[in-house]
Amino acid sequence: MKVSQLPKEKKLNVLYRVEPGCLGPDGPERIEDFCQFAEKEVEDLDADFVHWDIVPRFDKTLPEMEYKALQKRLTHEQAAKYLSVFEKDLDEFEEHLHEKLGVLIENYLGRTN
Repeated sequence: MKVSQLPKEKKLNVLYRVEPGCLGPDGPERIEDFCQFAEKEVEDLDADFVHWDIVPRFDKTLPEMEYKALQKRLTHEQAAKYLSVFEKDLDEFEEHLHEKLGVLIENYLGRTN
């Protein structure tokens, strides 16, 4: 099976929770719209083996990032092992996502201000 043919349930599901405060003082009013914008912008990023869910982080007890595959939550180590199959390093993967979201926040705020 080619990687690009992975069904959604076998892909690494990355749930990224975004703090409303990163959008400034009116972040709580903008966060839902931003998350929809950001999810569309990253949907093609590693799309052969990753499915993205970008949501607001209203509950600070929940982790910023969460990984799942086959409907099961993965530990950081398990996610790293999954990504290693695709010759990706989890720390670099996360850093790239953080950088991408920083750019998306700037683009979003520039577009809406």
